[in-house]
This record gives sequence, structure tokens and C-alpha cells, in this order.
Amino acid sequence: MTFRFETVAHAGAARAGVFTTPHGAVQTPAFMPVGTQATVKTLDPRELRETGATMILANAYHLHLRPGDDIVAEMGGLHRFMGWDGPILTDSGGFQVFSLETLRTVSEDGVEFRSHIDGSRRQFTPESVMVIERNLGADVVMQFDHVIPGQSEMETSRDASERSLRWLARCRAEVERLEEASPRPAGSEQALFPILQGGIHPTLRRAAAQEIREMGEWAGFGIGGLSVGEPKPAMYEILELCNDALPADRPRYLMGVGFPDDLVEGVARGVDLFDCVAPTRMGRNGTAFTSEGRLNVRRAELRADPAPLDRNCRCTTCARFSRAYIRHLFVAEEVLGLRLLSLHNVHFLVALMDDARAAVRSGTFDAWSRDWLLRYHSRPVSVS
Repeated sequence: MTFRFETVAHAGAARAGVFTTPHGAVQTPAFMPVGTQATVKTLDPRELRETGATMILANAYHLHLRPGDDIVAEMGGLHRFMGWDGPILTDSGGFQVFSLETLRTVSEDGVEFRSHIDGSRRQFTPESVMVIERNLGADVVMQFDHVIPGQSEMETSRDASERSLRWLARCRAEVERLEEASPRPAGSEQALFPILQGGIHPTLRRAAAQEIREMGEWAGFGIGGLSVGEPKPAMYEILELCNDALPADRPRYLMGVGFPDDLVEGVARGVDLFDCVAPTRMGRNGTAFTSEGRLNVRRAELRADPAPLDRNCRCTTCARFSRAYIRHLFVAEEVLGLRLLSLHNVHFLVALMDDARAAVRSGTFDAWSRDWLLRYHSRPVSVS
């Protein structure tokens, strides 16, 4: 079997495992940096490897619009195109399409929308998205789903969840049709992940999980529709439900969640894979993740601070540069500052999941996670 998942240790719902793909193995739990347009913003693939990242994301919506998924296919697929030889996952673009609001129209067939780049009229269907993701050539491809705000009422959530299930069946049928017509060569196989929707309504989540399982075997599962406006306690409640409702022998991917405390809370509830644009977006805006909270590097108190961003961090930014220097780069609007901070933030989340995995393996996860969450606060860190 090309795709395998093996758990090697447990601590309650938390687990440490290995997800094997055609382009390598991913030690889980793991944070996957987001390379929306075939690049993790400001970072070279070699730098990503140095952070410890093993699997990254790209986005079907953005790459379909520019440069075109046909161009990526012609250039040998995403791995060759972007110079990354590790595992890649492509999001179907469902979130991006539904975020267009007034620029899109939803029907049972799919979604008509206007490109945010040139205003041209486009249509995504479950079938067309599977063609796009096949062209891109990622290891894991996500189904096309119907995304709605996190606090949507029951009927709206039911409609989106049930439509996502119908679209999932169409996605799978199209993947099978494409593979039968032209099998992918060995070493470039793809796995389709379903996405569990249902908002913050437990009955809908359970029903969706049951129907997805009845459709057959899957290499892994996406958990969607969270971190889109709902209260955090509601997200954690749904994750606990998903831990019980989804098979234990497959990886669970919590889509679009990437703040440090949410990663630790997610691991405690059985999540294996995470992604988010937060580390590079916040890095470009001058905010660093640290083990004691967020740090705004533009703060005047850092002007002559010789300390690294985080004394506990092992990244090259913290090993080589001071807070004072990084503050200077941002005040002077030097692009190196954006790169150094993005590098630090990505490394911070990758290393955090390394530490979580080690704690599960050593049997200390409960104490480790409790202590870590007590120390970490989502507010500006104090400056000593």
C-alpha cells in the first residue's frame, strides 16, 4: 500500500505516528507550512527543510488561476515545479471559492465564480477540481467541499454538510475514472481525503462521519469548517467528537488551524496534521511566536535588546540574530526582517509538534501539554 499510517505511541487521545506517502514519511503530529501559490512566502524550499518541515501545502484555486494547473503539469508537477521533493497536499480551493461571497453562485452542480485576478467567469465542480488536483500532482488531494461560517445555524450547516457528502461521492468517482483512463506512474500516486463538515452541530458531524466511513476506505480524513469564526471551546468539543467518530488507524488533518495553543489542544484531541498561513502572515506583519506568547518585534523596548526572539528556540534566526537587529530590519523596512521572522515562526510550529510527539512517545504528554499551555498566553510577551 503506497499510503500507510502507523501509530507508535498514545497518551489518551494524543498519538505519535508515521504517515507514509510516495514522497516520504511524515512523523506525526506535524505542522505543514502553507505554500498557497507553490511557495511558502519568502522561504526557499531548502530553508523549509532546515526548519524540520516534511510536508507542505499548495492550493488548487490559486494555482488553477495562475499559472494554470496545465502549466504545472507540463512542468512536471508541483514537486518539480517548486523544487520540493517531500510530500505535498493540495487543498481543493473550496474555502477560497466560498470566501468570494458576492462573486460566486452555488448550485448542486458546483460553484460559478469570478476570478479575483481578472474577473473572468469560472466554474468549479467536484469533477473539474479532481482534474486540477491531478494535474498539480500532490501526494494528498482534498475533496471539493461546501464551506460555511463556523457559527452557521443547523439548517445551513446541514445543507452544506450533505452537499459536501454528495460532492465527495462525485470526487471519488472522478478520481477512479481518471486513474482507469490513465494510471499515474509508480511514485506519483495520489490519495483523496474526504472532509468532515457539519459546523458546530454534533449530530451533523456524527452523521457525516458515518456516511463517509460507509463509502469505503480512505487513506486519511480532513476535519473542515473549524477555526472559521466559532468559539474555541466549540472547536475543541467537535474535535473530541471527531476523535471518537473517525477511524483510529488513519491520520486526521485539522484544516486551517495553526496557532500554537490550538495545535497543542488539537494533538490532545487526536489530531495528527495541521496547516495554517499564520506563521508567515504574522511574520510579514512583525509578530513572532514564542514559548511565552506573541511578540511584536516593532516594540520600542526591543531597540537595544540583545536576546534572541525566543531563548528556547533552536531556529537559525534565534541562533544568529538579536531582537534589536530584527526590530531594526522592520523599522527600516528591510525585506530580510520578513524572511527571518517567517522562518522563525514556521520553525517554532514545526518544533512544537516535534516536542509534542516526543512527549507522547515518552509518556509525558499530559504534564508537558499542561505546563506548556500554562506558560503560553495569546498576548504580547513581556520584555525583560
